[in-house]
Amino acid sequence: MKRVVIIGRGASGKSTLARRLGDITGLPVIEVDKIFWQPGLIATPREQWVAMQEKLVAGDRWIMDGDLGPYDAVEVRLRAADTVIFLDFSLVRCAWRAIRRSRGRGDFWRWLLAYRYQSRPILRAAIANHAPHAVLHVFRNPRALGWFVSDIAAAVTPVEL
Repeated sequence: MKRVVIIGRGASGKSTLARRLGDITGLPVIEVDKIFWQPGLIATPREQWVAMQEKLVAGDRWIMDGDLGPYDAVEVRLRAADTVIFLDFSLVRCAWRAIRRSRGRGDFWRWLLAYRYQSRPILRAAIANHAPHAVLHVFRNPRALGWFVSDIAAAVTPVEL
Protein backbone atom coordinates (compact mmCIF):
# COMPACT_ATOMS: atom_id res chain seq x y z
CA MET A 1 0.00 0.00 0.00
CA LYS A 2 2.12 2.86 -1.33
CA ARG A 3 -0.17 4.70 -3.78
CA VAL A 4 -3.61 5.02 -2.26
CA VAL A 5 -6.72 6.65 -3.74
CA ILE A 6 -9.63 7.36 -1.39
CA ILE A 7 -12.99 8.17 -2.99
CA GLY A 8 -16.59 8.37 -1.85
CA ARG A 9 -19.63 10.53 -1.37
CA GLY A 10 -19.16 14.02 0.03
CA ALA A 11 -18.75 14.16 3.82
CA SER A 12 -18.00 10.42 4.05
CA GLY A 13 -14.72 11.07 5.87
CA LYS A 14 -12.20 10.76 3.03
CA SER A 15 -9.85 13.47 4.30
CA THR A 16 -10.04 12.26 7.89
CA LEU A 17 -9.20 8.73 6.76
CA ALA A 18 -6.35 9.98 4.56
CA ARG A 19 -4.78 11.90 7.45
CA ARG A 20 -5.14 8.89 9.77
CA LEU A 21 -3.58 6.50 7.25
CA GLY A 22 -0.85 9.05 6.57
CA ASP A 23 -0.05 9.21 10.28
CA ILE A 24 0.06 5.42 10.51
CA THR A 25 2.02 4.66 7.34
CA GLY A 26 4.12 7.78 6.90
CA LEU A 27 2.75 8.23 3.38
CA PRO A 28 2.31 11.86 2.30
CA VAL A 29 -1.32 12.96 2.02
CA ILE A 30 -2.62 14.99 -0.91
CA GLU A 31 -6.13 16.46 -0.62
CA VAL A 32 -7.31 16.91 -4.19
CA ASP A 33 -10.06 19.35 -3.11
CA LYS A 34 -7.44 21.82 -1.92
CA ILE A 35 -5.60 21.65 -5.25
CA PHE A 36 -8.56 21.47 -7.63
CA TRP A 37 -10.74 24.33 -6.41
CA GLN A 38 -9.51 27.79 -7.31
CA PRO A 39 -10.44 30.87 -5.22
CA GLY A 40 -14.19 31.43 -5.20
CA LEU A 41 -14.76 27.68 -5.66
CA ILE A 42 -13.98 27.88 -9.36
CA ALA A 43 -13.29 24.49 -10.94
CA THR A 44 -9.91 23.90 -12.56
CA PRO A 45 -10.36 23.25 -16.30
CA ARG A 46 -10.23 19.52 -17.11
CA GLU A 47 -7.06 19.60 -19.25
CA GLN A 48 -5.22 21.55 -16.56
CA TRP A 49 -6.55 19.20 -13.85
CA VAL A 50 -5.34 16.13 -15.76
CA ALA A 51 -1.87 17.67 -16.17
CA MET A 52 -1.71 18.60 -12.46
CA GLN A 53 -2.66 15.08 -11.42
CA GLU A 54 -0.11 13.51 -13.74
CA LYS A 55 2.58 15.43 -11.85
CA LEU A 56 1.11 14.41 -8.49
CA VAL A 57 0.93 10.68 -9.28
CA ALA A 58 4.54 10.63 -10.49
CA GLY A 59 5.66 10.22 -6.88
CA ASP A 60 6.40 6.74 -5.54
CA ARG A 61 4.37 7.05 -2.33
CA TRP A 62 1.18 8.98 -1.60
CA ILE A 63 -2.39 8.98 -0.39
CA MET A 64 -4.79 11.06 -2.49
CA ASP A 65 -8.23 11.67 -1.14
CA GLY A 66 -11.09 13.35 -2.89
CA ASP A 67 -14.05 12.86 -5.14
CA LEU A 68 -14.91 15.84 -7.29
CA GLY A 69 -17.98 14.28 -8.86
CA PRO A 70 -18.71 15.52 -12.37
CA TYR A 71 -15.68 17.83 -12.30
CA ASP A 72 -13.16 15.06 -11.75
CA ALA A 73 -10.73 13.16 -13.97
CA VAL A 74 -10.32 10.34 -11.44
CA GLU A 75 -8.89 7.97 -14.04
CA VAL A 76 -5.46 9.64 -13.70
CA ARG A 77 -5.28 8.77 -9.99
CA LEU A 78 -6.77 5.32 -10.49
CA ARG A 79 -4.25 4.30 -13.16
CA ALA A 80 -1.41 5.07 -10.73
CA ALA A 81 -2.97 3.52 -7.61
CA ASP A 82 -2.03 0.22 -6.03
CA THR A 83 -4.86 0.55 -3.49
CA VAL A 84 -8.34 2.07 -3.85
CA ILE A 85 -10.50 2.75 -0.82
CA PHE A 86 -14.14 3.47 -1.62
CA LEU A 87 -16.22 4.91 1.23
CA ASP A 88 -19.73 3.84 0.21
CA PHE A 89 -21.60 5.21 3.22
CA SER A 90 -25.32 6.01 3.28
CA LEU A 91 -26.85 9.29 2.21
CA VAL A 92 -28.23 9.86 5.72
CA ARG A 93 -24.80 9.46 7.36
CA CYS A 94 -23.07 11.75 4.85
CA ALA A 95 -25.85 14.36 4.83
CA TRP A 96 -25.73 14.51 8.64
CA ARG A 97 -21.96 15.00 8.57
CA ALA A 98 -22.30 17.66 5.85
CA ILE A 99 -24.91 19.58 7.85
CA ARG A 100 -22.70 19.51 10.95
CA ARG A 101 -19.66 20.59 8.94
CA SER A 102 -21.08 23.39 6.80
CA ARG A 103 -24.03 24.35 4.74
CA GLY A 104 -22.43 23.63 1.36
CA ARG A 105 -23.44 24.91 -2.05
CA GLY A 106 -26.45 23.78 -4.03
CA ASP A 107 -24.34 21.79 -6.48
CA PHE A 108 -22.75 19.92 -3.54
CA TRP A 109 -26.19 18.90 -2.24
CA ARG A 110 -27.39 17.82 -5.71
CA TRP A 111 -24.24 15.68 -6.05
CA LEU A 112 -24.69 14.25 -2.55
CA LEU A 113 -28.32 13.32 -3.20
CA ALA A 114 -27.74 11.81 -6.64
CA TYR A 115 -24.45 10.08 -5.76
CA ARG A 116 -25.71 6.50 -5.48
CA TYR A 117 -27.39 6.55 -8.90
CA GLN A 118 -25.12 8.89 -10.86
CA SER A 119 -21.57 9.13 -9.51
CA ARG A 120 -21.26 5.70 -7.90
CA PRO A 121 -21.80 3.67 -11.10
CA ILE A 122 -19.36 5.92 -12.97
CA LEU A 123 -16.74 5.41 -10.24
CA ARG A 124 -17.25 1.65 -10.13
CA ALA A 125 -16.73 1.47 -13.92
CA ALA A 126 -13.68 3.77 -13.69
CA ILE A 127 -12.14 1.51 -11.03
CA ALA A 128 -12.75 -1.57 -13.16
CA ASN A 129 -11.34 0.09 -16.29
CA HIS A 130 -8.43 2.09 -14.88
CA ALA A 131 -7.38 0.23 -11.71
CA PRO A 132 -7.96 -3.45 -12.45
CA HIS A 133 -4.80 -4.52 -10.60
CA ALA A 134 -5.26 -2.27 -7.56
CA VAL A 135 -6.49 -3.75 -4.31
CA LEU A 136 -10.05 -2.45 -3.83
CA HIS A 137 -11.55 -1.94 -0.37
CA VAL A 138 -15.22 -0.93 -0.22
CA PHE A 139 -16.58 0.17 3.15
CA ARG A 140 -20.29 0.62 3.74
CA ASN A 141 -20.09 1.56 7.43
CA PRO A 142 -17.63 3.25 9.77
CA ARG A 143 -17.25 0.16 11.96
CA ALA A 144 -15.77 -1.92 9.13
CA LEU A 145 -13.53 1.00 8.20
CA GLY A 146 -12.37 1.27 11.81
CA TRP A 147 -11.39 -2.41 11.83
CA PHE A 148 -9.44 -1.90 8.60
CA VAL A 149 -7.55 1.09 10.03
CA SER A 150 -6.81 -0.88 13.23
CA ASP A 151 -5.45 -3.76 11.16
CA ILE A 152 -3.20 -1.38 9.20
CA ALA A 153 -1.96 0.21 12.44
CA ALA A 154 -1.22 -3.22 13.93
CA ALA A 155 0.65 -4.31 10.80
CA VAL A 156 2.95 -1.28 10.67
CA THR A 157 6.07 -1.63 12.77
CA PRO A 158 8.31 1.27 13.82
CA VAL A 159 10.99 -0.02 11.44
CA GLU A 160 8.65 0.48 8.46
CA LEU A 161 8.10 4.14 9.34
